[in-house]
Amino acid sequence: MRDEIDADTARRALWAAVGVGAVVRFAYFLSKWSSPLLVNDSLYYAGQAHQLLRGIWFREVFFPEHPGAEHGPLTSILMAPVSIGDDFYRWQRLVTVATGIALVWVLGRFAAEAAGARVGVVAAWIAALYPNLWMNDGLVMSESISMLCVGCSLWAAWRVAHAADGRAAWRAAAWLGLALGLAMLARSELVVFAPLVALWVAVARRRVALDWRPVVLSLVAAGVLVSPWVVFNLSRFERPVLLTTNDGTTWLGANCDAMYHGGDAGGWTIECIVADPAYRADEEPSVRSARQRSMGIRYVVDHIGDVPKVVAARVARTLDLYGLDDLVHQDVGEERPEWAAWAGIAMFWVLAVLAAIGVRRLPRRLWSLLLVPVAVVLVTTVLFYGGHRIRSTAEPSLVVLSAAAVAWWWARRPHRAR
Repeated sequence: MRDEIDADTARRALWAAVGVGAVVRFAYFLSKWSSPLLVNDSLYYAGQAHQLLRGIWFREVFFPEHPGAEHGPLTSILMAPVSIGDDFYRWQRLVTVATGIALVWVLGRFAAEAAGARVGVVAAWIAALYPNLWMNDGLVMSESISMLCVGCSLWAAWRVAHAADGRAAWRAAAWLGLALGLAMLARSELVVFAPLVALWVAVARRRVALDWRPVVLSLVAAGVLVSPWVVFNLSRFERPVLLTTNDGTTWLGANCDAMYHGGDAGGWTIECIVADPAYRADEEPSVRSARQRSMGIRYVVDHIGDVPKVVAARVARTLDLYGLDDLVHQDVGEERPEWAAWAGIAMFWVLAVLAAIGVRRLPRRLWSLLLVPVAVVLVTTVLFYGGHRIRSTAEPSLVVLSAAAVAWWWARRPHRAR
């Protein structure tokens, strides 16, 4: 792919995209200034961040007599310093605004380094305007933070794989380990992401050097970063807990009659959680999670014949090919504007087609790396349910792949005009 943009022009275009992305996100933030938090996961993140500021270390928000690990700790930790005042959730929103703006810059820089300045500029502009990115920025949720971690991981992995100098490889490996560790602390399903990225780096480095020690370093660094949280959890719950207690809720909410039959098949619903006959709001979280996980697994075994149909529905939901009304309803319930949710679906369809073209226009080494988050989303969707939050891990890759297609068309257009 020809790269006809000089460095100064590319730099100005990148920062222009970051600036526009910031304007979009701050406008979105201001639109939510007077909006209270809805009944969703944001209550947990907000409450736990407020507890942390007051010196209460990871307890259940509504039942602080129990330890709390419903979600990974990173989001609450980042929001804790700004959890001040009576309406502290307003300032917590700024954390995801900041991470969303940072993601625009990271994707632009990564794409430029890996595929050329033209692709980097296009990627930054897509990231600045893509609703499925900025809709998460300003929410008291984990997606903005986890997507930034994924973007940084991809960039660091590329650098490790292509570092001919030993010192550069070790430095990039340390950054990769940091990004992977933070990703797992943001969203627990990204524990699948770390070994897949490490495997990609190991294969890619064979063309540069046979030294696999940087790959090992990245995994060790990620493990060191995550291990205090794991050890902390193992020491305080009645049942073993590694990263979160959310797996039971997720399994049961996705494996029940309502999610196996009808127009909402393949999704997740809280109705199946509250239908648990043994459910008590004040139950010890690890005990509740273990019971609900067993209930979900038992339901899958008892309805094994329906599983292929349900898995197909899950994948179709994640790809915005099925259950669109329900997906938008869930987005609205998580404070995303209805019009923006529909715009995100329409733009996803466009970017998905462009991404397929982009795969053909990028070197195999690069597109294979970009498909690693897609593989993680596929695994998570098959095991749990289909939805926009599940797909968020793959959105950075979608941006870069689609940018490659647009940049290729852009480069060819003047020649066609002649």
